Amino acid sequence: MRIPIIAGNWKMHKTIKEAVEFVENIKDRVKGTDVEVVLCTPYTLLQSVKEATKGTNIKIAAQNMHWEENGAFTGEVSPLMLNEIGVDYCVIGHSERRQYFNETDETVNKKVHTALKYGIKPIICVGETLEQRENGETNTFVKSQVVKAFKDIESKKVLDIVIAYEPIWAIGTGKTATSEEANEVIYQIREVIKELYGEDIYTEIRIQYGGSVKPNNIEEIMNQEDIDGALVGGASLKSDDFVELVNF
Repeated sequence: MRIPIIAGNWKMHKTIKEAVEFVENIKDRVKGTDVEVVLCTPYTLLQSVKEATKGTNIKIAAQNMHWEENGAFTGEVSPLMLNEIGVDYCVIGHSERRQYFNETDETVNKKVHTALKYGIKPIICVGETLEQRENGETNTFVKSQVVKAFKDIESKKVLDIVIAYEPIWAIGTGKTATSEEANEVIYQIREVIKELYGEDIYTEIRIQYGGSVKPNNIEEIMNQEDIDGALVGGASLKSDDFVELVNF
């Protein structure tokens, strides 16, 4: 059985004080659910949020990482650094990283390999632009992203990975793919995993939807057969909204 996973991606928001207050506000309201709860925070918050979530069911994620253990990479953070803190997940290949910071399918794949090596579970983001959707290229483009992200990943490691389908045209725009549209693409992603790894992994791998997910549409999204959770941006910044999302 696939356990739903709701991950809040704070992007470049919150101070340490605000982050700790957020955790204190939600921790008793999200426990006891059948949902995996993840907070994806800026690097500066990871240690404090890890401490604040001790003894809770809340897990933490970095929003990015380098694929090398160390080196002359000014401004980067290595998997060793994240592992030392006890980071559970790392978002890899978010559309904003691809758009603004030259992330490529190849660097995504390198980061996935390194994350798995250090016991950090990747949340691999894939998704198309509005132009690609309007041109009927969604499935072909997203399939290519998935195949390249999973290049040379052993089957025994695949279920440590979460995929997040986040159509670029729906991120931060207020537009949302209908639940049926999202489910259709996620079904196609699952079919790609079946081609690569077979039936058992196809049925077990978790695939989230991301793109203007809010309390007023989470239930409809989560009622879709192939959607196992959500990667949430803006709505994860307010504690009450996030609690509603977790308790869909």
